[in-house]
Amino acid sequence: ERYQFTWNGKEQAKRMATTPTLGTLRPAPEESVNWDTTENLYIEGDNLEVLKLLQKSYFGKVKMIYIDPPYNTGKDFVYKDDFKDNLANYQRLTGQKDEDGNPLTTNSDSSGRYHSNWLNMMYPRLKLARNLLKDDGVIFISIDDNEVHNLRKICDEIFGEGNFVAELIWQKKVSPSNDSRFFSNDHEYILTYAKKKAEGVINRLKRTAEHNKYYKNSDNDPRGAWNSTAATCNKTDIERPNLYYPIINPNTNEEIWPRREAVWAFAKQKMDDFLTDNRVYWGVDGQSSIPRVKNFLNEAKKVVPRSILQYKDVGHTQSATNEIKFLFPESGFDYPKPSSLIEHLANIALGESKEGLVIDFFSGSATTAQALMKFNIENNSFHNFVLVQIPEPTAEKSKARQSGYEAITEIGKERIRRAAKKIKEEFPDTQADLGFKVFKLDTSNIKKWQPNLDDLETDLLNAVENILPERTSQDLLFEVLIKYGLPLTLPIEQLNLVSNGQSYQAWNVAKGRLVACFDEGITLETIQAIADLSTPETPVLRVVFRDTSFKNDDITKTNAIQRLKQSGIDDVLSI
Repeated sequence: ERYQFTWNGKEQAKRMATTPTLGTLRPAPEESVNWDTTENLYIEGDNLEVLKLLQKSYFGKVKMIYIDPPYNTGKDFVYKDDFKDNLANYQRLTGQKDEDGNPLTTNSDSSGRYHSNWLNMMYPRLKLARNLLKDDGVIFISIDDNEVHNLRKICDEIFGEGNFVAELIWQKKVSPSNDSRFFSNDHEYILTYAKKKAEGVINRLKRTAEHNKYYKNSDNDPRGAWNSTAATCNKTDIERPNLYYPIINPNTNEEIWPRREAVWAFAKQKMDDFLTDNRVYWGVDGQSSIPRVKNFLNEAKKVVPRSILQYKDVGHTQSATNEIKFLFPESGFDYPKPSSLIEHLANIALGESKEGLVIDFFSGSATTAQALMKFNIENNSFHNFVLVQIPEPTAEKSKARQSGYEAITEIGKERIRRAAKKIKEEFPDTQADLGFKVFKLDTSNIKKWQPNLDDLETDLLNAVENILPERTSQDLLFEVLIKYGLPLTLPIEQLNLVSNGQSYQAWNVAKGRLVACFDEGITLETIQAIADLSTPETPVLRVVFRDTSFKNDDITKTNAIQRLKQSGIDDVLSI
């Protein structure tokens, strides 16, 4: 016998994290804001497939992850992953219908696999999320009583028990629920884990007026306001004999000994330094037998975060509802988190850093985006977000559906737009990134080889054109970026290369990190125009074409590769 945590489907859930995806991310500039300049991402799709697609581009680059997954209350929607083809499964789920067209149900608490279904959903996603964290990265996971015990166990397994940081308690209600059967459920949890738990992973918080209100200057010390701490500690003279010694009260010249059961808190040399520096406070009359040590406000450290998050400091459920109603009254979104809560977590994880990446792959109404934009404004920083949300349909009779929002993703995108507009109105001179690029999960742009043995000749002829007909060169470009592991927010310049009076479209990514041209009928003059883009200051590192770019002209293709090599471009790929 041995201690272990297992459930039905665990091994398959592990395999789900390593099974390659057959999907890609298709750009949607028309739904984006500041497409050409923003470094924020909003991705529509099943977060398991999206996390797989982000592995190469964002491996080890994320400073903070916050997620608010389904709590498994028996009423919420839990993604049912398909080991064989999760991408096709996702396409069924977005309509909430199974393969036979039947509506999908929630994960009922009467199900025999009630906990297993939830664990199978969470395990591979957390496994992939860990890969994205930097070594000093932190993940925060909101949860309630239904699954906090199981979530703690799978996080211990994935992140390591030694990387557990805290189980934060968020006081979510202002007043009790008197209709509760047993206790008013006034709090939720936020599990906190580090990629590698070490000093500095958790940042201290800025001091506020509330923190400083106990600092006074009753003796007019020229060093300013001060607070005091006890000069003794709860140790006996037997335990710590080196801390049992006399000191002289400079006001009375009297020899003062600590109590034998509460010796001095500092070694004699340290205490002598305090006395010399007038840091020992002897009371209002200067004759106290138990002095205290001064701590000056101008030397005070930042405040260590507390594990209980009170609603007066970070917001509550009602303030969260009011916040989204004020910004977006027709959303009708249930149970959002207050942006002030996530902003507080950002202060803990990001501290005074000026830039970094934050991911939320259960983004819901996009509270994280609003919180991070506010955080950037208040801290003069430039952190970016990646939000992922499955386009789960809104309820048919909901306020959101009646207002024209057919999916949760439509609510999320509109909330970011409105939050950004409000920030811009309040801070018109801000340089903060208030835009976002929209991408949507879809099948690969490259046709999947599924031969029909009864008509193989037709299949072979169709395979000559290996790109799906409705896909654009921009679709192909971003699939190439994902394959190469390049960030999706790199600057991209669209070029028009003219050859023999004909214009060819090309893309120059990050000044030569990659140049792509997916047009057909490419000539050697076009190749030379691409080669000329490479300079000593901005060399072209790699070039990508389509297989059909040369119209099956192998000689032109071979000469093109050689000409690019003569310009120092050795990495040439065709898809």
